[in-house]
Amino acid sequence: MRVTYRHANNKEYWTRRWGDIPADVPMQNKTVYPLKYAEQTVTANDGAILEAGCGAGRILRYYHESGYDITGIDFIDVAVEKLRAVDPTLKVETGDITQLRFADASFRYLLAFGLYHNLEHGLAEAVGETARVLQSGGRVCASFRADNIQTRLTDWLTERRARKSGKTMGKAFHKMNLTRREFAALFERAGFVVESVSPVENMPILYKFAFFRARTHKVFDENRARAEGYRLSGLGQLLQDALMRFLPDQFCNIYVLIAHKP
Repeated sequence: MRVTYRHANNKEYWTRRWGDIPADVPMQNKTVYPLKYAEQTVTANDGAILEAGCGAGRILRYYHESGYDITGIDFIDVAVEKLRAVDPTLKVETGDITQLRFADASFRYLLAFGLYHNLEHGLAEAVGETARVLQSGGRVCASFRADNIQTRLTDWLTERRARKSGKTMGKAFHKMNLTRREFAALFERAGFVVESVSPVENMPILYKFAFFRARTHKVFDENRARAEGYRLSGLGQLLQDALMRFLPDQFCNIYVLIAHKP
């Protein structure tokens, strides 16, 4: 387990990030993270869904507009407020994954993309709460930052850019980084049966360089990228595919786990 530190703490980072962009439109691209993996988990409209860490709402709005019973929670008030403003029919609220207000076995599915690695404390408690609110036979899909070459390079690039701009990285908690085995073990200890753990490139490291981005992504627009996926140019995609083919555990930036509760 490796911890990433920056000059602003995790909650400050996400408050600023969600404050800077509008609420998401429903996600469109089913071939990329996270919708690709949500669709592998939610195989039928046969029960309630909890999206824990719904953020700007791309997954929450996708399932809501598709007629599913889905509730979203996030620990950042501004994200929840923007989603309520854009669609008052959404079931969305501020919540804490380590202390969920829901009764036991309230949900058939739980989606948690980019949530657990934001916890400095209470990681085991969060996964325990995930198990508690799921029904027997219920499924969870969760992503977590990988501890590998790519995330170390990303942290180095971020630190280098911060220093160039005159900032210091500081020692405020930013995120956890886990290996594939560490991530799976978290859920196994909570009683889950892990079905798969996939190395995934949410934002490929090459996307950080405008040269390798698709033509429509040269000028970065976070809402577009979140709806469409972080699209690379032909050359960029060719290089990224090679990295993921030969060294997937080192050049993914997240692991996506799918598991069920017996």
